[in-house]
Amino acid sequence: MSKFQEYQRFVNDHPSLQTIGNTPIVQLDLPFEIGEAQLFAKCENLNPGGSIKDRPVMTMIVHAILSGKLDKSKTILDATSGNAGISYAMIGSMLGFNVTLVMPENASEERKKRIISHGANIIFTDAMLGYDESLHEVKRIYKNNPEKYFYCDQYSNENNPSAHYNSTGSELIKQLPEITHFVAGIGTGGTISGVGKKLKEYNPNIQIIGINPTEWPGIEGLKPLGEGHIIPETFNEEIVDQLIDIDVEEAFKISKTLAANGFFVGQSSGAYVLGALETAKKTRNGQIATIFNDLGERYFSTNMWGLN
Repeated sequence: MSKFQEYQRFVNDHPSLQTIGNTPIVQLDLPFEIGEAQLFAKCENLNPGGSIKDRPVMTMIVHAILSGKLDKSKTILDATSGNAGISYAMIGSMLGFNVTLVMPENASEERKKRIISHGANIIFTDAMLGYDESLHEVKRIYKNNPEKYFYCDQYSNENNPSAHYNSTGSELIKQLPEITHFVAGIGTGGTISGVGKKLKEYNPNIQIIGINPTEWPGIEGLKPLGEGHIIPETFNEEIVDQLIDIDVEEAFKISKTLAANGFFVGQSSGAYVLGALETAKKTRNGQIATIFNDLGERYFSTNMWGLN
């Protein structure tokens, strides 16, 4: 039996895991002039954990169990900006594992509460030191007690991009066979690397567009790629044909435009759609796909919606 067959059998034996993936795609009709171009978004916000992170986290955990690296004697450990943490906490509780997460203290309250509700433990790092500090801290914790933890390390775990190669990318090709562009950001780099690889194999002419938001105030889930920052091992820079700078305030405005059109999604989704719009305005043609990464409700406690 192949590793993929073992993986599928494990998922089939756990019905709760079968709720992850197979998300719909929707065409966006937004009030912008983009010529003959068409915009589409894959609705990863409809996963049970409310974000795209359910896919790689499930894949990483299941493969760790099958390989013997993870058993009930160990606690799942990783750093997160929030969404992956919810996926770890949710899937850990589904499968009966303890979970400890390291995250910046300025993560949205909704994320923190969802993680805690699943029974996971959170260790906070100083928000002023940025998300990279969480990555440094999780390595220190693991180094001090390696026998206690299974350090999943989504930033170097090959099962992160492979989850998107095997599921997200494959689904996208079936749903949008004439796709010409794919737009995504870089958090761990798993989505753009995995989906991008699958799309390039399908049609090497498909353009993979990365977005790069301003460093401050930044966008939860996306990390700066400039000098001095950690570049994830799971990010394949060679896959990306073009990198677009994105203004955070403009991304928030797009999120509000999406809400006014019935799509209540979060910060990074607005940034992704902004990148897709910029691409569409230039090309004036083609089928441009991006991702709705998570739920808008996840940001009520932030200044995103202007409710504070």
